[in-house]
Amino acid sequence: MTTNSLAAPSPNLTLAFVSMLGVAAVAGALSGAVALGEWVARVAPAVAPTPAIVRTEADAEQDPPPPPPPAYRFDAPLPGRVIDSPFGMRQLPWEENGRLHQGVDIAAPSGAAVKIAADGVIKATGVSPTYGRYVLAMHKGGLTTMYAHLASPARGVRKGAFLRRGETVAFVGNSGRSTGSHLHFEIRKDDKPLNPAFFLDRSFAQAGDLPLKAAGRVSRKVRVATVSKWPDSVVKAKLRAPEATAKGPRVIRTKTGRVRARIAVSAG
Repeated sequence: MTTNSLAAPSPNLTLAFVSMLGVAAVAGALSGAVALGEWVARVAPAVAPTPAIVRTEADAEQDPPPPPPPAYRFDAPLPGRVIDSPFGMRQLPWEENGRLHQGVDIAAPSGAAVKIAADGVIKATGVSPTYGRYVLAMHKGGLTTMYAHLASPARGVRKGAFLRRGETVAFVGNSGRSTGSHLHFEIRKDDKPLNPAFFLDRSFAQAGDLPLKAAGRVSRKVRVATVSKWPDSVVKAKLRAPEATAKGPRVIRTKTGRVRARIAVSAG
């Protein structure tokens, strides 16, 4: 005969066993949560990253695009030096009438480096009785620049060579019909002389901005040039003239050897 104690467990023991299982499960869950929290604390960054800002099309339209580079830019061929004989009507002491000085003269010591005013291709180099040694460069838009009374072109400067703005194109001299060491500089458009003062150290966004009309104007006023040296051939020819005539001045040589003349200049 089986006893009641062996046939079925006591209700109190069952309840205690279930309670123990519940406590163990809760303890295990708490331990796992604590461990997970510690792992996240070690791995996760201390400060949450700032979310990326995505620009919308409306924002992009508010920023204007950068302006394009200028189409034309001209630098001074002798930076830091000033023009001492400007563009315009000029009369030299040995001339009968005024004539157009088709460029500008910039005084500088012999041998000073002359910079090309803009990107261009060398069209010609040579020697002229009036300009002396010269270099002629072509630029876009039908523009040309001339550098005259030179000592010599720079090394490698020959017909067909390409130079960038600011590169040395030649060296200052006193060749040709010159009265001292200086650079004669010209700018032309389709062979029409323009006043370089309207271009030097300036930039132009497009061809339509070039001051061609203003630079092509020539004042009727004649400026009498002051020179320190007269060409010997001119002095000899004037000294042979018997007296001053309406066609030209009378020239005399003083006891010290200096040449003097009186010129009447009419300004229109």
